[in-house]
Amino acid sequence: MTEIVPVSGPELVTYADELAALLVETVEEGSSVGFLAPLDRDVAAAWWRERAAAVDTGGLRVWIARDGERVAGTVALVRAPLPNARHRAEVAKLMVRPSARGRGVGRSLLAAVEEWAAGSGVTLLVLDTESGSSAERLYRAAGWTACGSVPGYAADPSGALKPTTYYYREIGAPVSPSASS
Repeated sequence: MTEIVPVSGPELVTYADELAALLVETVEEGSSVGFLAPLDRDVAAAWWRERAAAVDTGGLRVWIARDGERVAGTVALVRAPLPNARHRAEVAKLMVRPSARGRGVGRSLLAAVEEWAAGSGVTLLVLDTESGSSAERLYRAAGWTACGSVPGYAADPSGALKPTTYYYREIGAPVSPSASS
């Protein structure tokens, strides 16, 4: 059974090597998550460790999906830093090991983010993903709304520019910016 757990900054450092392996595997299989192939595992681990400070300050939340002792997936939530945007956050780096796909891990990670948002005053979640990717099917099935596409927005792991589709999901009732300060 897969368990979804939030991680603290120090825990993120502890999981950095496992998360690096997941990131490298995700890039190698062709998913567009911000990195080009080949991705060095040490570079990937350093990238994860560099996120620990943002987790500690609350600007970033990270969840992992554990399948036994192994990390099967992860997702991050980036809080908007400006006063007029505290009601929203960006879902980022949703990754599921190819061997764990099709078992609801991605949907469980999204549900954890949405549940946290609902309890934290975040009423709008946004994300972007490569147009036509399997991730798009997940987001649509989970009730997210596509709101536009940008051609040539990001390079896939091979370096080819691909279009990106933006999605949003409203969580609960809207909160005015002054109420969430």
